[in-house]
Amino acid sequence: MVDYRIDDLARTAGTTVRNVRVYQDRDLLPPPRKEGRTAIYSDAHLTRLKLIISMLERGYAFAQIKEMIGAWESGRSLGEVLGLEEVVADRTWAVEKPRSVTLGELRRNFGSQITPSVVKRVIDLGILERRGRGFVTTSPLLYDAAVDMVALGIPLGETLTIAEDMLSKVGELGDDLAGLVKEHVVTRVATVEEAAPFYGDVMDRLRPLVFNALQAAAIRSAERLIPAVVGERMADVMAQTRVPEGSQEPSRG
Repeated sequence: MVDYRIDDLARTAGTTVRNVRVYQDRDLLPPPRKEGRTAIYSDAHLTRLKLIISMLERGYAFAQIKEMIGAWESGRSLGEVLGLEEVVADRTWAVEKPRSVTLGELRRNFGSQITPSVVKRVIDLGILERRGRGFVTTSPLLYDAAVDMVALGIPLGETLTIAEDMLSKVGELGDDLAGLVKEHVVTRVATVEEAAPFYGDVMDRLRPLVFNALQAAAIRSAERLIPAVVGERMADVMAQTRVPEGSQEPSRG
């Protein structure tokens, strides 16, 4: 067996020391053994770390990865776990491909507003991840939306606040939906033979249902709020430029 210090483990797996610590904090990666004050990782850690990275790249969330690993460790056969994993992987919900973002690009898009504390805030939101000397945006759509909002004149700090609120509220809706699916849908099968085709069909039907419902709600909100806000301001501007009655210059001639 090969022993690794944390920087060697991260380099061998193709990730960063920070990510290794994050995965360990999320209980995805077991703690290392200690030799004095030094943390020592094994080949088993490397195998687990590569699995985590692979599943993240395929669109899994931390909670899903933890559940999958827990199922494996609780005694289910490897074939059972991987069989269901393939069903899920073939129907991944991820529709965005990660995109590289340089520090120079961040400065061009956000100017002096992009400070170390703001970068940390964006990373905590999950919109950016550190990769070497640069970054990767795991959600180009959210990143580009932030760029456009700042270009319109909305401060970056307030843009991030609305992003945090939006992600939190959508997350709450997702938890509510997950509760309904757990209560009324996923308990309807009991065997591995039934599970793979059944859950595959459920995911095929849930994906457009969730996307279409969220999109319809967003469109409805935008159609109601945006014209009202812009129209109200236009009315104010027009009122300021309107010539008061009785102030017209007398006609000549």
